[in-house]
Amino acid sequence: MLLKTRLFSTKIINQLIICLLLMFTTSVAYAKNDDKDNEITLGRTLLLGIGDHPAIIPLIICRQAKHIRIKAERDVSIDRVVVTYGDDKTRTVRFDTELGKDEHSEWKSLGARRCVKKIEVYGNSDRSKAGIKVLGRK
Repeated sequence: MLLKTRLFSTKIINQLIICLLLMFTTSVAYAKNDDKDNEITLGRTLLLGIGDHPAIIPLIICRQAKHIRIKAERDVSIDRVVVTYGDDKTRTVRFDTELGKDEHSEWKSLGARRCVKKIEVYGNSDRSKAGIKVLGRK
């Protein structure tokens, strides 16, 4: 009889320890506030080597964003980005930056959290074309 009581209490203690560890790990996960959690991909496009034509990213649905950033997959020079909002108003965001392979620009503010409908990226690629990714943050 004494043996069953010890096993029962050891089992309960082990379960209690596991529950406390699980509660601790989930609370740490919720407390973490990282920019990656707020970061969304607004779109991808190819930027051509020469020309004054923008690389256009049409969005099927409006995406809410307050800041944008550019990530380059190759060496690229970004001049400006024209953002079209849901109410067809536009905003030009100047970047004037050179980005190397797998580099990203600084976050640029759109002023307020707005519904983004279309993005036009103006710039040049060092090669014939370069993939770029436009990221947004709420």
